[in-house]
Amino acid sequence: MSRAFKDTLPKPFRGRRVRKPWGHEWIWGESPRYAGKILHVKAGEALSWQYHRKKDETICVLSGDIRLEIAATDDGPRRTVRLSPGKSFRIPALLRHRIIAVTDSDVIEASSPELDDVVRLEDRYGRAKN
Repeated sequence: MSRAFKDTLPKPFRGRRVRKPWGHEWIWGESPRYAGKILHVKAGEALSWQYHRKKDETICVLSGDIRLEIAATDDGPRRTVRLSPGKSFRIPALLRHRIIAVTDSDVIEASSPELDDVVRLEDRYGRAKN
């Protein structure tokens, strides 16, 4: 194998852990085209009521049980979907949503790469920017 070819091969990605008030996320994959992470959400904790302008994501529960609140608009009716291990849900851009952990839960997220694309509408930890 030529040195030039070896230098173009991807390097191992160690991932990174990001502390959150509801638990933590482990970003295990990141590229210009996609992102992958595992959210560990402690029982009784909740992510922000939020939406994304561009980011499109699909979540799948690995362990635990969650309630996923969703709504099409800020003032639209909220619907709750219960998800248990093996169940998944697509969250397209602009869909209002929030994960609430019924039990300690691990949720895998595969998404487009816009990790900072978060518009927080409500947040029990004081992070909303209305």
